[in-house]
Amino acid sequence: MSIISWVLRFPPLQWATSTLNDALITALRQGPIPTHVAFVCDGNRRYAKTHGMETSEGHSQGFESLKKILEVCLQLNVKVVTVYAFSIENFKRPKWEVDALMDIAKSALAQLGAHGDLADRYGVSVRILGETSLVPPDVLLAIEKVTEQTKHNKKAILNVCFPYTSQSEITHAVRSIVSASTSPSTPIDPESITESTISSHLFTSDCPPLDLLVRTSGVTRMSDFMLWQTGAETMVKFIDCFWPEFDLWRFLPVLVEWQMRVKGVGSGMRKKQA
Repeated sequence: MSIISWVLRFPPLQWATSTLNDALITALRQGPIPTHVAFVCDGNRRYAKTHGMETSEGHSQGFESLKKILEVCLQLNVKVVTVYAFSIENFKRPKWEVDALMDIAKSALAQLGAHGDLADRYGVSVRILGETSLVPPDVLLAIEKVTEQTKHNKKAILNVCFPYTSQSEITHAVRSIVSASTSPSTPIDPESITESTISSHLFTSDCPPLDLLVRTSGVTRMSDFMLWQTGAETMVKFIDCFWPEFDLWRFLPVLVEWQMRVKGVGSGMRKKQA
């Protein structure tokens, strides 16, 4: 246990830390807040390795970090949070690791939907985006349960991409567009397909545009995540820390940078209009 972790076990310091966090969140809320934030929760395995842990423990600590960051977003009134929880490509990992990840996912989904937990307290609708037919029956049951438990929540949305890739999502969208053709004998007019047409058939069709995408672990690639949704106005930040280490203090500079960027764009538009 680090000295900082040991010190923070004392109630007065826990209270002081909580009070400071609340003050920072209140200060951030005085400026613009992103409506839709996405996270690539990367680095759980490397975090476990560097700390002499089992890989599954790294993933478990990653989920705890997710809950903390999710709560920060909800306190800031972010309306949609999308997380890359499991890529379809992850099925290529060793079976023991995939099985462990599925067990963690099942437990995590049960926690999210539990009475009194984050989804319940903040009115969050939990949605699972991806090829759910690929997951084991017990995990599929957990998915169905949490979506049913939270479907009436209207204050915010948590999109859990699991198992997911952008290529799979876009393929699904194209198939959906073709299937929506009015008649099998009347093929859809290619000229009628626009960017809006594809967007309206994505898993995130009812979500606002993506404002901010954060990837941890120092890796600077998108890994087939939200490729269509990441547009010209999306700020993408690559953070050089493992996901279990990502907290309010590392998120704070990103949010401030996003606010400054939005204010700068707004100021520029006002000058141009004047």
